[in-house]
Order: sequence, then structure tokens, then C-alpha cells
Amino acid sequence: MSGHSKWATIKRKKAKTDSKRSSIFTKLAKEITVAAKLGGGNLESNARLRLAVQNARKNSVPKDAIERAINKGAGSDSANLTEIVYDGYGPGGIAIVVECTTDNLNRSAANIRSYFNKVGGNFGSSVRFMFSQKGVFIIQDNNFDSESFIFELLDAGAEDAELNDGFYTVICPFEQYGQMIAFFEAHKIEPESTTLEWIPANHTGTDIENATKVMKLIDLLEDDDDVQHVYHNLELTDELLEKIS
Repeated sequence: MSGHSKWATIKRKKAKTDSKRSSIFTKLAKEITVAAKLGGGNLESNARLRLAVQNARKNSVPKDAIERAINKGAGSDSANLTEIVYDGYGPGGIAIVVECTTDNLNRSAANIRSYFNKVGGNFGSSVRFMFSQKGVFIIQDNNFDSESFIFELLDAGAEDAELNDGFYTVICPFEQYGQMIAFFEAHKIEPESTTLEWIPANHTGTDIENATKVMKLIDLLEDDDDVQHVYHNLELTDELLEKIS
């Protein structure tokens, strides 16, 4: 899992330092709206909404923006939002999965196709068979006894857990996602983030030139307001990590 843990660390650093990430408010608000649309606007009875609001608060989304997103989801305006997953190959045969929430499917598909084309990728090729959807939790290390804490996590349903750069990255099967949420709530542990992600079965290496193009593609995708999350199976070597950190 070390590759995923390193990537999670890099994403946290980018979110804090990259001014382009201001669009994260828009993405988090969309997640809140969709969660409210699907399960109602009550945080107590809607676990997805509760987690979406928690993630928004962790990223300093203003309270009034959160409330507007909930109200929008619970009202008729939310009918225009659709969740859709696109996939394809980036340079060097790297598999990429893109989750979107959009009010215009034609616009989203055209934009994402253009990003793949810019770097010589192949949009529309099915690659999701290379991935499994799993729960991913980022937990700040609050002076836990790491060995016993990791054993507790595994007993609770996690399939892997790793401490890196002051944070635990915890991965569980999709079927254990709710059970892991209940574990953290019972132990009054509030994760830094709680997500369902597409995790690759294996990672693929490529040369620095293609890897750099893949990272450019990921940046283009993440800067699009319709794109919620981007997943890939690029092997993150130390040389590549130095270039993108």
C-alpha cells in the first residue's frame, strides 16, 4: 500500500499549498448536494452526508456554503446533478479513472476527452476492471501506539493500514466501509478524510517523460469543476515523487 500512502500524503500537501485548489470548495459542495439528494438533508440519518460535511469542514468550507449545499440537495435543484465515471489510458499505458458530478454530461465528456487528447492519452477505453472500490481513511497520529492501533484497525475490518508522515492511511474493502465508519465513531476518532476510492490491483511503471505527462493530465482533470476525484495505477518512484512533491 506504500504507493497509495505516498500519493495520499502528496495530495494533502498540494491541497494546502496549491492556489489552484480553490475549486475544492466547489467539489466538496457538490458532494454534499448529491449526498443530500440521495439520502435527505438529515446528518444523523444520512451517513454519506455526514461524512461529506465532515470533509468540507476539515477543508475550511464556510458554514453558510455547507448549509446552501444541503438545502440545494434536499430541494428540486439537485435533480440537475448526475454522478458519472469515465476512464481511459494516459501516456505510457497508465490506467485512469475519473469520477464526475455534473449538470451537463456532454460538456463533461467533451472536456475530459480534450484533456486526454492533449497528452496523447486514449479516452473511453475501459480500465475499471483493473481497480476495486475501497474505503480510504486518513487518520492523524494522535500519539497512538502504532502497533496496537493497526491491529485494532485490522480487527475492525481494515485490510491494510500504514503510518506515513504523521498520518495513518487505512484501506478497507467496500463491504466493510460502514463497519469502519462505526469503529471510528465509537472510538471518537475523526478522520482527516473519509472516501470511497478506486484502488488499482497493481501499479504500472513508465519512463519519466510519460509519467510527467500523466501527472499533467491528472492536474488538468482535477482543475475541472465537474471532476470530483481522479485515480490511477502509475507506480510512484522516488525519482517521480521528487519531481511532483
